[in-house]
Amino acid sequence: MAATSSRANGFVPIGPAVVSNAAAMGFASVNARSFGYFGGGAKSTVERIDYSNDTAAGVAKGFLSNAKRYLTAVSNPHFGYFGGDQTGPGSTNIDRIDYSNDTANTVVRGTLLASKLQDKAGVGNINFGYFTGGGNPGTTVERIDYSNDNTSASPKGNLTVTRSKHTATGNADFGYAIAGSGPSSSVGRINYSNDTATAVAKGPLPETRKGHAATGNKDFGYVGGGDPNYSTIFRIDYSNDTGTAPAKGPLNAGRGYLAATGNSSFGYFGSGLPGPVSTIQRIDYSNDTATAVNKGTITARYQMGATSAAANALPQ
Repeated sequence: MAATSSRANGFVPIGPAVVSNAAAMGFASVNARSFGYFGGGAKSTVERIDYSNDTAAGVAKGFLSNAKRYLTAVSNPHFGYFGGDQTGPGSTNIDRIDYSNDTANTVVRGTLLASKLQDKAGVGNINFGYFTGGGNPGTTVERIDYSNDNTSASPKGNLTVTRSKHTATGNADFGYAIAGSGPSSSVGRINYSNDTATAVAKGPLPETRKGHAATGNKDFGYVGGGDPNYSTIFRIDYSNDTGTAPAKGPLNAGRGYLAATGNSSFGYFGSGLPGPVSTIQRIDYSNDTATAVNKGTITARYQMGATSAAANALPQ
């Protein structure tokens, strides 16, 4: 027989010894994982922030199908999905941005249910995106299937309580719908492996919140800001989600109706009220007791959505 190797005879190693099929495994490209996207806020523009140079201003990329407000977003490793709006033509549309060609306008894929479109929250994993609550408020959880994203969202198990003006974040197994109009401090957990069941109540926030935002990594979720102009950040520990979420380092200025996304190391909280403002504040997960620092800027707006191929527990 014969034998050979890419490392034999003094060959200079180029790349890893084992080359995986990243797309088949659900991993985003290195390029896609390097960015966060903010869209809506009564505007159709989607702006991209660069994690490798997070002091730069956001760059305008493709456009949403219309100027959306009351927006939220979910993501898989290859696409970001923006949904929710005021009532009117196109308000049920889910707009998809392609991370491999983010200068193109978003493409309308499936639709959300026609009721309770405003003030939803979004969360998900590598396979599905979940749009929670909304309206006046609601308990509905709607699921989009990334493998067939041209169909209408399907209703799944309800939230524990009605929610709007809330936020959501999660890891690979669970999604957490957090606080909301009232305002309330309660947290409901969605189990992705049994998403027809009613969400289960988990450890609450220590204070009531609405108009806040959340992001995180595989271990923790960070909930920041809120109306009116709160700066507090609370951390949810996924390994012990029954305890009350402790306060961590705050935002450097209070913000309401802001949006958040991030990667495995940092969370970025952008724009919001009062103002609106254009500032993006960054929290460092490795030192989450420190006050958030100002980084780049995006167009001043509020009630927008934010997403990234690197946020929460997406494969990296």
